[in-house]
Amino acid sequence: MIYRIWLIIPVIFLFSACSYHPPARQKPLARHNYKIPVPVKRPKQSIKQKLLNQYSGWKGAPYRYGGLSKQGIDCSGFVFLTFKQQLGIHIPRTTAKQSQSGRSINYRDIQIGDLLFFKTDVKVRHVGIYVGDQQFIHASTSKGVMLSDIDNPYWQQRFWKAKRLR
Repeated sequence: MIYRIWLIIPVIFLFSACSYHPPARQKPLARHNYKIPVPVKRPKQSIKQKLLNQYSGWKGAPYRYGGLSKQGIDCSGFVFLTFKQQLGIHIPRTTAKQSQSGRSINYRDIQIGDLLFFKTDVKVRHVGIYVGDQQFIHASTSKGVMLSDIDNPYWQQRFWKAKRLR
């Protein structure tokens, strides 16, 4: 008799486990006013905007030969830091090496971000970055970091070559 009870108990558990039904009406889950953060897509800045951002942060920084800070910077140092900080491109530090980099382009084909080189004296070279609208940014020996017009007769007479690094 006890043997039969031990056989019946597992059968009862088996049928009772399969016959479970949840209550007919469950309480709805509590609602919370959580806002799911939506990632903000920021439009990529144009090369021109990045260059002008660099210019606005450095405008008026004085010229200092060999300098790389806002206390004093030279033309190739400004170009070097601008390409590194704004475009993520590592280029040589000196005007001589920068003038040997990239590919040469005609003056009439210059685009935003191209390097413009000038012969300002017999052995002196100068570099700036074209930002469009006939203007370029550079570190001038007389006025520091500034925006200049490439149509200015001074720069027109001294233009040497243009290079594209991208």
